Amino acid sequence: MIEIKNLSKTYRSSGKRAVDDLTLTVDKGEIFGFLGPNGAGKSTTIKCITGILDYEEGSIAIDGIDLKAKPEEAKKKIGYVADEHFLYEGLTGRQYINFILDIFGVTQEVREEKINRYAEIFELSDKLDNRISSYSHGMKQKVNLIAALSHDPEVFILDEPMTGLDPQATFKLKQLMQTIAKEGKVVFFSSHVLEVVEKLCTKVAIIDDGKLVKVCDMQELKDSRDSLEDLFLKLTSETK
Repeated sequence: MIEIKNLSKTYRSSGKRAVDDLTLTVDKGEIFGFLGPNGAGKSTTIKCITGILDYEEGSIAIDGIDLKAKPEEAKKKIGYVADEHFLYEGLTGRQYINFILDIFGVTQEVREEKINRYAEIFELSDKLDNRISSYSHGMKQKVNLIAALSHDPEVFILDEPMTGLDPQATFKLKQLMQTIAKEGKVVFFSSHVLEVVEKLCTKVAIIDDGKLVKVCDMQELKDSRDSLEDLFLKLTSETK
């Protein structure tokens, strides 16, 4: 569902190669964790996958669709929740979600069912018609999640998705991620909370200094009785 080949991204302002020759494949039905220290290149990679950033070398395909050759077709497969909130704060939560669903061409009948469903799950139904400027950080995150989920994406990409969420919303998000994977879709997410990644993910990739260090099958790691934390600390310290 996600196929990255020899991806490299350099920021012109600094000359830093934030992603360096990264090759990675994510298959249907996987909850795929993407780990790395601060500044390792996680968010840059995610922004390349979602088409927010251009890249100099390599290729990215979403469900077999080349991102550069057919960007709109590829992006329609993706639901994306960024690590920062880019919301139109003068709109209400409902207006913003509808704006996103307009872009994805979701019918009125379908969007009403989806918005109502996810708003109830995240306990936001009675706040959707308030202006986003009045929302807390966690409420803004819930609006992002509802907007990303309501067009039923094949590939659900999240960058630090649990930040700002209360325990109840975090629990419900983890349930949704498992449901999405069981439907044969893909969840690809970065997180600094290794315990969550260890419990949820089928596979994990570790990136450091822009380079892919390891891809790990979580069942194999559990069978070996090693912890993800120990593996992460070992691999990221070895590259220093």
